[in-house]
Amino acid sequence: VMKLQLAIDLEDVQGAIELIQKTKDSIDIFEYGTPLVINFGLEGLKKIRKEFPDITLLADLKIMDVASYEVNQAFDYGADITTILGVAENQSIKDAVKAAHEAGKELLVDMIGVQDIETRSREIDSFGADYIGTHTGYDLQALGQDPFETFNIIKKNVSNTKTAIAGGIKLTAAEEIKSANPDILIIGGAISTVDDPAAAAAEFKKILS
Repeated sequence: VMKLQLAIDLEDVQGAIELIQKTKDSIDIFEYGTPLVINFGLEGLKKIRKEFPDITLLADLKIMDVASYEVNQAFDYGADITTILGVAENQSIKDAVKAAHEAGKELLVDMIGVQDIETRSREIDSFGADYIGTHTGYDLQALGQDPFETFNIIKKNVSNTKTAIAGGIKLTAAEEIKSANPDILIIGGAISTVDDPAAAAAEFKKILS
């Protein structure tokens, strides 16, 4: 079954808590987004974990270096899943995988900025990460790019690693979402910035079932 992940990027910590409260009936994974990490550090994650002991939390650290240490910090502060960049060194990704699995947690490799998607997907598939995610960043979305084409390349080139898709996906993409069939569908603004986040989350949940 596809899981629904909500990327919380634009709020402060209190805003994130309120958004989780509104949407938690429909969301499987809550992402403490990179802007929150930059603005409030992992202390903010700790507050969210205290407020919601039972939710699945992903800390989007986008690790690039000192991988074992940073992975463990994410988990110490309450994350269940954290992220490393696909453009990081092979050794860093392997270290991150090892640290995550020793902690009984999960790791997602974010493919933002990777140029040769096909080759890198196959390499990462051999490193043992839990998830590999395509990510059309905000700056490219502004140019009209969407993540589905890249996602399909990743999906064809991995056999062990579960897949995730992110990048400005809207409810109107329901058919594309179904045919792409990722393990995790990551939605940000289409839930977090609308008037009724609870209703939007429920609509996305419907697509996945």
